[in-house]
Amino acid sequence: MNPDTAKKPLLNKGMSAVMLAQFFSAFGDNALLFALLAFIKDLQYPDWSRPVLQMAFVVTYIVTAPFVGHIADGFSKGRVMMMANGLKVLGATAVCVGFDPFLGYVLVGLGAAFYSPAKYGILGELTTEDKLVKANGLIEASTIAAILLGSIAGGYVADLSVMASLIMCSGIFLCAVIANFYIPKLQPARKIIKWDFKQILVHFIESIQALWKDKYARFTLLGTSLFWGAGITLRFLLIDWVPIALGISDNKTPTILNGIVAIGIVIGAGLAAKLVSLNKITRCIPAGIVMGICVSYLVMQENVYFIYALLVLIGALGGFFLVPLNAYLQDFGKKTVGAGNAIAVQNISENSVMLIMLGIYSVVVALGIPVIWIGVGFGGLFACVIFSLWLWQKVK
Repeated sequence: MNPDTAKKPLLNKGMSAVMLAQFFSAFGDNALLFALLAFIKDLQYPDWSRPVLQMAFVVTYIVTAPFVGHIADGFSKGRVMMMANGLKVLGATAVCVGFDPFLGYVLVGLGAAFYSPAKYGILGELTTEDKLVKANGLIEASTIAAILLGSIAGGYVADLSVMASLIMCSGIFLCAVIANFYIPKLQPARKIIKWDFKQILVHFIESIQALWKDKYARFTLLGTSLFWGAGITLRFLLIDWVPIALGISDNKTPTILNGIVAIGIVIGAGLAAKLVSLNKITRCIPAGIVMGICVSYLVMQENVYFIYALLVLIGALGGFFLVPLNAYLQDFGKKTVGAGNAIAVQNISENSVMLIMLGIYSVVVALGIPVIWIGVGFGGLFACVIFSLWLWQKVK
């Protein structure tokens, strides 16, 4: 950490630049997903291919996990973020000029995989431990605002012109690259070890073992993995549920509903920053349990205003659950294996769970199981698993 960091206010120039870069990057990620979903819909791909598109993105996180933390901790994190956003520009632009949408999305996924450990790891270098939960709250607020606006923009512009929505995404990613120029060029967190595949893999396995030995770090890995697995599945569940529950088949409505969840996450992240400290992270666990119950209840509703209220509540519970867990892992990782490596381990855990849950969702959709049944079972299972992890964490 820069020795002057402790004297700086939380919202300093570096933090503001990270928030801005994160806003554009997350805006582009979410707008591009809905633009590509509209694109493959126009090409008449089958319904089960929609979650497969997201799976192509997720696989990149898993494949690159042993290396991205190593890179994030071995170079200036702001420059790593810039390179990663450059890959996103390349992937989105490739689809615009006729590249296969699945392969183009893989390129964007590679950019996102390199971006993630640098984005979260840099927070501990720009602020102090006592401000880390609040810093995460700011980043999550920036991310959720981007999810809200990006999702809506992607669906809305795609209803007008799919190609225009794809071009818009390329431009947004370029804005993220420009914002990265204003992030201070900090010193690498750790000296680069020899660039040997076996050595890097061994170091990554050692990082996994170090995190798994700590009771709270272990729960954080499992808790955030389940959250993001549930979150990505809920996104596709809403896309399939809207035509059945609300009788609407456009691209815009599901993006609005996903955006409403994002509003709730901003609220929950803000509450977590005020009510949960690093030594009290278990306070967030009940929120995860109630979130699953609310999802089961949501899919049985038909009143649109009540649906909006439930989605805000689900998002708020999710934000309250997620932010303290992220902050704890960053702080623990910074003190042990390196923040970048800790986030890389978190990425492989989260994306493995996402891949499994998306795969299961694709199968049940292909089997023709009613989407309402899927939603009820999904929410109930999530609540039960979080409750089981809570009990396990208390016993261990």
